[in-house]
Amino acid sequence: MGVRGLHGFVGSSCPHICMVVNFKELAEHHRSRHPGGTPTIVVDAMCCLRYWYTPESWICGGQWREYFSSLREFVKTFTAVGIKLIFFFDGMVEQSKRDEWVKRRLKNNREIAKIFHYIKSHREQPGRNMFFIPSGLAIFTQFALKALGQETLCSLQEADYEVASYGLRNNCLGILGEDTDYLIYDTCPYFSISELSLDSLDTVMLCREKLCQSLGLSLSDLPLLACLLGNDIIPEGMFESFRYKCLSSYTSVKENFDKKGNIILAVADHICKVLRLHQGEKKLEEMLPLGPNKALFYKGMASYLLPGQKSPWFFQKPKGVVTLDKQVLSMSSDPKSKQEVPVCTHPESKQEVPMCTDPESKQEVPLCTHPESKQEVPMYTDPESKQEVPMCTHPESKEEVPMYTDPESKQEVPLCTHPESRQEVLLCTHPESKQKLPVGMDPEFNLEAPLCTNPEIKQEDPVNMGPEVKQQITMVSDPEILKVARAHHVQAESYLVYNVMSSGEVECSNSLEDAMDQALPSQAFVYRPVRQRVYSLLLGDGRGGASTCPTVKEWFVYSGNPLRQPDLVRPLQMNIPGGTPSLKLLWLGQEAGLQAQRLDTLLACFDLSFSREELQVVESPFQALCCLLIYLFVQVDTLCLEDLHAFIAQALCLEGKTTMELADLQLDHVDPRAVQLGTLLVRGLTTLVLVNSACGFPWKTSDFMPWNLFDGKLFHQKYLQSEKGYTAEALVEQNRSRLTRLHALKSVVCKACMKEDRPIVSRRHWRSHHSGSRQYDPDQWRRY
Repeated sequence: MGVRGLHGFVGSSCPHICMVVNFKELAEHHRSRHPGGTPTIVVDAMCCLRYWYTPESWICGGQWREYFSSLREFVKTFTAVGIKLIFFFDGMVEQSKRDEWVKRRLKNNREIAKIFHYIKSHREQPGRNMFFIPSGLAIFTQFALKALGQETLCSLQEADYEVASYGLRNNCLGILGEDTDYLIYDTCPYFSISELSLDSLDTVMLCREKLCQSLGLSLSDLPLLACLLGNDIIPEGMFESFRYKCLSSYTSVKENFDKKGNIILAVADHICKVLRLHQGEKKLEEMLPLGPNKALFYKGMASYLLPGQKSPWFFQKPKGVVTLDKQVLSMSSDPKSKQEVPVCTHPESKQEVPMCTDPESKQEVPLCTHPESKQEVPMYTDPESKQEVPMCTHPESKEEVPMYTDPESKQEVPLCTHPESRQEVLLCTHPESKQKLPVGMDPEFNLEAPLCTNPEIKQEDPVNMGPEVKQQITMVSDPEILKVARAHHVQAESYLVYNVMSSGEVECSNSLEDAMDQALPSQAFVYRPVRQRVYSLLLGDGRGGASTCPTVKEWFVYSGNPLRQPDLVRPLQMNIPGGTPSLKLLWLGQEAGLQAQRLDTLLACFDLSFSREELQVVESPFQALCCLLIYLFVQVDTLCLEDLHAFIAQALCLEGKTTMELADLQLDHVDPRAVQLGTLLVRGLTTLVLVNSACGFPWKTSDFMPWNLFDGKLFHQKYLQSEKGYTAEALVEQNRSRLTRLHALKSVVCKACMKEDRPIVSRRHWRSHHSGSRQYDPDQWRRY
C-alpha cells in the first residue's frame, strides 16, 4: 500500500524523518494558535483495522464484543484530551487500482490456505504472524463508530485522496494512518497508527519536508518520485529498467543503505540533476520512457494533486487525466510557444481556471463554463498536433458535433452532447432498438442496457472530493433516488447500494474459507441469489422487472476465481404479492403501513415471503438471526441440527456474557469447519446490511450487528459441544429461560425450512444414511 519501498527507506535509511510527538501536546499547541477551534485528526480507518483489532482470537469469526470495547477505548482516549476524530472508509475501488486490488486478494488466498493447513495440522489458532482480519471487519467498524457517536464517512473513491483533501481543507491537526502516500500528498502532517501508544498518546510523525531535504527534492517533486518508484496506480515493473539505469549512473551510492534505499536516492538524484534541468522546456514524455503508458503515468501524477494544487511538471492537462474537484490541473506554460496559457478565476472556488479560444467566436473562454455542472467543456483542438478534431453533422439537429476515433476499430464515431449536462458522450446503437444511445467511455463496460446521465448528482457532495467523484454515467435515471443513495453511502449508513446504482460494479474481499472443503460452498455463491434480487430492486425500478435490468459486475473472491475479470451477474425477479414497490416509495414514503411493506420486500430478497408468519412472533434481535438461519439452511443442505443448535445457543448465551468473560473463554481445539461456518454467518450479517438499506431500513441496524448476535469463540465452543452430543439444556448453560427460547427459535427455523421441503436432521442420522461427505460442484453454484 502506497509508494513501493518508501516505508522501508524511511524506517531504515532516513530515521530522522520520523519524529516522536505527543497528541495531547499537539492539541494544546493547536488550540493556542487557533482559539475556539477544535483540534481534529482525520483517520484513515482502513489502515487502522489491524491496530484496533486487539482480541487474542481472530480465527473463529471475530470477537465482536471485545472489538467494540477496543474501539470505545480508542475514541474515549482522544475525546478526553479534546481531540475530535473524523473517520474515513474506502467506499469503492477505482478502476486504475483494480489490478493492485486483485493482486492483494490473490496473495490473501495463499495466506488463507496456509492458515487452514496450520489449523488442520495443529488444531489451534496460528500465531499473530499469520493474523488475518475477520470477515466484515471494515463494514461493521463503520457502524460501531457511528454507534459511538463518531463522524464516519465513506469515500466516493479510494479514501486516501479524500482523507488528504479533508485534512488540508479543514486545517486539521493531522492524518492518522499507515500509508506512505500521505508522505507524497502536500497536506497536513501524517502520523503513524502502528507507532501509536494509546496510554501516552505518543506516536511518530513522518515529516515530508525532511524527506525532501534528504532527497534534494521539493514538495512538488514527490508525486513524480512516487510514480517512478511505483504505487497503487503505476505498476512497480513499469519503470524497473529506468530505475536501474538511474542507479548505474548514480555516483553517491551509500554502502550502509540497502539496494532499494539506493534506488530511491538514485531516482531522486535523477529528478534533481537531469529532469529539473529541462523543466518548463520539455514534456515528461520527452524525458521519460513512458511509451504507451503516458496516460496512466499522468493519471498517477494527478492523483496526488489536491483541489487547487498545481504541478510544475504539467504544461497542460494530458489526455485521459480527470478533472480534480471542479478544477482542471495546472497549466504553467506552452512548451512550443513559450507563452503562458491564460487563466481566469472560478467565481465559487476562487481557483484559477485555464482559458481556451472558441473556434467560432475567436474569443477566449474558460474551460469550465457550464453554470450547473461545472464540468469542463472539451476543446476541439488536439493539444499535441494543434489540429482541429473532425466534425460531423448530427442527423437530427443538423448541428456540427466533434468526432471521436475508436482506438480499436480506427473508425470515427460521432460524439453527442447531453442536453442537460452539456457533456459529450459516445453514440452507440442498442442491439435491440437500433437507436443511438449514449454509453460509458470504458471499453470494457459491456452492460446489456444503456447507462443514464445524471448531472444533478454532483451538486450535493458532503465531502466535496476527488478525481473520480464527478462520475455522471450511472445505472439509474432518477436523480432524486440517486442523491438519497449517495447520501447514505457517504454517511456510512448503507453497504454496496450506491456502488450498484452508480457504476454497476461491486467487490467483496477475502473470507476465511477452506478451499479444500467441498462440502461448504463459498459465501460468494451462498448469498448471490440475495444480491441478485437486490440488483433487481435497485436497477429495475419502474422498468417492469429484472429482465430489463443491466448485469452487475461482481469482483467476489472465492476458490478457483482468478479474478481476471468480474462475474457478470444478472438480477433475479422478486416474488412479492402486488409487485415490487418503487424505491421512491420504500425510501421516501411516509404512509402508514410502509414499514410492513419494507419488511415484505426484505423477506422477498431472501425468498422468504413464506416465512413471514413464523418470523413475526420472534423477538428482536433474533428476528434477523432467524431470517438468516432459514435462508442458510435452505441454501446449504450439508448444514445439520447440531449446527443450528450451536448458532442459536451462542446467540442466547451471548446476552448474559461480559466482555471479560468472552475474552477468558478457552477452546479445547479449533475445528476448520466451525471456522468456515462462523465466516458464513458473519458474511450473512453483512448481506443483511445491504438488503436492509436497499429496502428502506425495515429493521434497526443494531438488530444484526455482530456484537449483539455473534461471538466467534462462543460459537466455536457451542459447535464443539454440540458435535460431542451435548443436550440443548447443557448448550444454554442450564438456563431454563434460554432453553425455552432455544426451542422456540429452533421451531421457527425448522418449520420454515419444512415448507421448502428441507428437513433439518442430526448429523448422526445423516451419517447413518450416507457414507463420506457430501460435496458441492463449484460450477453448479456459478451457473446458479
